[in-house]
Amino acid sequence: MASSNFAVTITDTPTLILEAENIHRPIYLQIIGNQTVYLGDNASLTTANGFPVAKHAAPLNFHFEPGTALYGICAAGQTENLRVFAVRD
Repeated sequence: MASSNFAVTITDTPTLILEAENIHRPIYLQIIGNQTVYLGDNASLTTANGFPVAKHAAPLNFHFEPGTALYGICAAGQTENLRVFAVRD
């Protein structure tokens, strides 16, 4: 089982966090700063339709099905640092 960890800067435009792959994979996300990050599975993500993750939230654990991508976005004029740890089954 392989893994990777990396940082992503989320802005007020949809930002690709993880590309879709044809594998099952658990991932862990941690927001570093004070902004809310909205998550979704495609590039048409907005703050109105995304899943909000509040500032200083505990690390989130997701299990991604094959073919699922992950995008993030912040409110207008904001940026946020996100840490990702992805495990490859």
